[in-house]
Amino acid sequence: MQSIDERSFGGEEASTFAQLYFKREGLTLMLRKKDLAKAVRNPIGPKQAKDLLQHLESCNIAMSKQWKVRANANQAAMDRGDPLGYVEIYKGLRQLEEQGTLRASDRAHLNRSLDFLTEELANALGKTLDQTRKLVIRSAAKSVVVAA
Repeated sequence: MQSIDERSFGGEEASTFAQLYFKREGLTLMLRKKDLAKAVRNPIGPKQAKDLLQHLESCNIAMSKQWKVRANANQAAMDRGDPLGYVEIYKGLRQLEEQGTLRASDRAHLNRSLDFLTEELANALGKTLDQTRKLVIRSAAKSVVVAA
């Protein structure tokens, strides 16, 4: 969040607005302060970040064998903006990648979930994006098992 100011637009009474900046998209968004709680979640903290990394190491995700069902479920999870969803998408698709069964939509979701997860964890852990990306990849690789 960059700032909170009081402004009036188009004849409305003055309201207090929060200005949010999204670095990845280079986007600045203004929301009424009263709408923040419904529209924006708090970033995760260091403890939650460590819990997510532990889950990434230990979880075994079963993804649908049907690519369209899988793609829709992954997109819905990313649209929710839940970091646990990013972990499960990334891990499940990494497992499929090891089996050599990724489609183009899977690859796009794999890359986006890695980007979203990396950004979320980097902010929580105070690390660079590059350091965090390596940490995520190492954590996910610890328990990826290739099916025979």
